[in-house]
Amino acid sequence: MAGLATSLGAGAASNSFDQISEADALLIFGSNTTEGHPVISIHVNKAIKNGARIIVADPRKIELVKWADVWLNLKPGSNIALLNGLVHVILKEGLYNRDFIEKRTEGFEDLKDAVEKYTPAHVHELTGVSPEKLVEAARIYAGAKNAMILYGLGVTEHQTGTENAMAVANLALVCGHIGRPATGIMALRGQNNVQGASDMGPAPAAFTGYQPVTDPKVREKFEKAWGVKLPSKPGLKSVEMLDEAKKGTFKGLFILGEDPAHTDPDISHIRQALASVEFLVVQDIFHTETTRFAHVVLPGASFAEKEGTFTNGERRVQRIRKAVEPVSGKAEWEVFCEIASRMGYQMKYNHPSEIMDEIASLAPIYGGISYARLDQGSIQWPCPTKDHPGTATLYQEMFSRPGGRARFIALEHKGSGEVPDADYPFVLITGRRREHYNNGSMTRRSKGIMEMFPEELLELSPADAAKLGIKHGEMVKVSSRRGEIKVKVRVFERSQEGNVFLAFHHQDVLTNLLTSPHRDPITGTPEYKSCAVRIEKL
Repeated sequence: MAGLATSLGAGAASNSFDQISEADALLIFGSNTTEGHPVISIHVNKAIKNGARIIVADPRKIELVKWADVWLNLKPGSNIALLNGLVHVILKEGLYNRDFIEKRTEGFEDLKDAVEKYTPAHVHELTGVSPEKLVEAARIYAGAKNAMILYGLGVTEHQTGTENAMAVANLALVCGHIGRPATGIMALRGQNNVQGASDMGPAPAAFTGYQPVTDPKVREKFEKAWGVKLPSKPGLKSVEMLDEAKKGTFKGLFILGEDPAHTDPDISHIRQALASVEFLVVQDIFHTETTRFAHVVLPGASFAEKEGTFTNGERRVQRIRKAVEPVSGKAEWEVFCEIASRMGYQMKYNHPSEIMDEIASLAPIYGGISYARLDQGSIQWPCPTKDHPGTATLYQEMFSRPGGRARFIALEHKGSGEVPDADYPFVLITGRRREHYNNGSMTRRSKGIMEMFPEELLELSPADAAKLGIKHGEMVKVSSRRGEIKVKVRVFERSQEGNVFLAFHHQDVLTNLLTSPHRDPITGTPEYKSCAVRIEKL
């Protein structure tokens, strides 16, 4: 959100999913799309069948590499260097869109100066990607009539995650591949309502609809609607709350549908923080690693018990209607209202539609959305008025930044916060399996799913397995500077030499005991995609 908002004005996908299949070229960066986003991969498969050229940028040889024209097999943490290298080639070969840059952007000269040194040879040193592959990928992307970038957590879950997103925007802008159908940037969300949750203002620096808390006029609007005085300074990010909890300065937490004791990085630190708070409430549909620390556990509601809306990764607001009444007797919004009322703030709604009406009255991007309209079909924001049809393609006339121009941002390669050395010679990359979902608290209860993928496996390249004398199926100990786990090995060519891969779905293999404490300094996003580990045969 932060990176794209800085460059373009909005931290959301610029186009709709169905436009993916209409693109002439796709750059898929840091997204194992067929496993992490299988619905999106249906549109990618359509594009392939329609003749689209495919570039995959990923340290792992993911499934999509089978259909790729070019695989940019970069080292973890070298995203900015690779993207700068692509821009360098495009500028040197005159493949950039001069008219678009002149009319719709600012900061081009600074970008031009910054990428000058990122020659194919230099980028090869930083990323491991061959000069030939870099040049070919640049020509494919820049030369396409309609090219689109799809990126996932392999871009954002680094200490440079925000800058990585800005570097993606630089590439799209230099070619003018944005603001038209079948072009643009698709930031793929990790769950079905991440976009909707973000839209509602959980980030500490923004109210609903990405309106800054530091703006006096914005505060005045919300204070009038809610009848309270609101803070003028941003609060703490979730990871910062836990830092302060460990110090003893943050006293209480209410955690809804989240399992930080399983899925946050450097779990030992997280568990110490959770054990330090005076009062912890966890609301969920199943017990998790985090409920072990709770003073009170409240029952959550599953999707089938919910009445409301989800907003997906293409900004599409959709109605969800409950199939059954909540087992606990209360919907989650009713629980929030009752707690707020008992704490002295009278929060009362008769139906979720009234909450949507309030959202529309306060957030301009949702201004024309109501249950009455959603009952006729989904709507993509921005939808500012009741007669507006919604927006499938952003930035067709102007960008959302002040002045209406997108901004190029000059960036430099920094690398990962933790790199391999003699004691910890491998890079651990974490990610997801198609069969499981997040912490596995739901999918591990499914007999059929567990038959398909019953345990976690460490992916190890054949070359590394031979060096270590480890065979497929043997047990190993994986250690980092923060902890260790025992796991079975899968010798698999998907991992490059020097890299290993683990998912985080199983309680008996808590991968995040290993992961890095390094974070993006702007957003606090943890560096899940790169940390140094040692592997020992048991």
